[in-house]
Amino acid sequence: MAELPSHIVVFRFSALGDVAMTVPVLKCLLHQHPQLQVTVVSVPFVQPIFEGIERLSFYGVDIKKEYKGVAGIWRLAKKIKADIGFDAIADLHNVLRTKLLRFFLPSFKKAVIDKGRKEKAELTRPANKNLHPLKTTFQRYADVFYKLGFPITLDVALGIKQKTTVNTSGFVFPIHKKLIGIAPFAKHNAKMYPLQEMEKVVQLLSTNEQIQVVLIGSKQEAAILQGWANKYENIINIAGKYNLQQELQIMAGLNVLLSMDSANMHLASLVGVPVVSLWGGTHPWLGFYGWGQSYENALQENLPCRPSSVFGNKPCPVHGEAGCMQGISPKLVAEKLETIAFQ
Repeated sequence: MAELPSHIVVFRFSALGDVAMTVPVLKCLLHQHPQLQVTVVSVPFVQPIFEGIERLSFYGVDIKKEYKGVAGIWRLAKKIKADIGFDAIADLHNVLRTKLLRFFLPSFKKAVIDKGRKEKAELTRPANKNLHPLKTTFQRYADVFYKLGFPITLDVALGIKQKTTVNTSGFVFPIHKKLIGIAPFAKHNAKMYPLQEMEKVVQLLSTNEQIQVVLIGSKQEAAILQGWANKYENIINIAGKYNLQQELQIMAGLNVLLSMDSANMHLASLVGVPVVSLWGGTHPWLGFYGWGQSYENALQENLPCRPSSVFGNKPCPVHGEAGCMQGISPKLVAEKLETIAFQ
C-alpha cells in the first residue's frame, strides 16, 4: 500500500467566493486527519480567511504580475518546490495556470477537481433543462482530497471560522439593535437585484428603530451606498473602509446578511451568520450555495429560463440582465430579513 502524503499543496486562485469555499473543507480535512499539513497557494488578498487554521500555511503569490505567462509559471513552480516541503498537489482550480504548475511539478502525486461541466451545461441550457441539485463545490473539493487518500466528512460546525477580535478602526456595534447587513453588488448584472428595488428594501428596514442596517461593498460601490445612508435613518455604510480581515469581524457581529450569489454570501457563511440570498441568472443547485446555509433563505423565482448560466456572466435570454429577479418584492425581502434577525 502506497504511503499517504504528509504535506499537500493546494492551488486555488480567484475568485474570492470560490477561494472562501475551500476554507470549511480544509478545516474538516485537517481536523479529521491530524497527521496532515496543508499549504494553500493563492493570491495575497485572501490570506485573512485562512488565518487561525491549525497546520495550514498560506503562500501568497502575485500571479498577474510577478509570475505572468508560461515563463512566470515555470519560475513559480521552481520557487514553490524550493520553499515548501510538500509531497502532493491538490488542484482545486484546474485552469490553464494550475495545469502548467502541475506540468512543471511532474514528480508529485496529484489530484484535480472535476468541475462537472457536463451536468452544469444540462442545467443551464435554454430548453429541456435537467433541473436537479448538483454536487456542491464543497463536495467537489473534498473529492480531490479523497483521491489523495484523505476521505472527508463535511461537518458544518467544523467548517465555521472561529470569531476573533480584531481592530475594526472605530466601527461600533450599536447596542440593543439588530444588525442587518446588506451587500447588494455582484460581479455580473444577472446576479444582482435591481438597485432601485434594493433601495426600497433599505428604506423599509430603516423605518424600524430596532434595526441597524450595515451597507457592505467596495470602494467603487461606496458612493451609491453612501447616498442611501444619507437619505434614510438607521444606516451605516462601511463600503471601502475596512480590509478583508476587519470586514469578516464586522460580518461576524451581524444577525443576518442579505447577499447576492457573491463572495459576501460565502464570507458570512464562514463566520456562521445566516444569509438571505437573492438568485437570478444562477441557481443554488449549481453547487455554489453558502456553507451551512438553509435553502429556505434563498429567494428566487421559479422561471423556466432559470438558471441561464453557471456564473451569471450571461444575460437571461428571455428577461435580459436582471429580469429574473423582478418578481421578488422588496417587502418580501425586508420581512424575511426581519424574521431571521429577531429569531
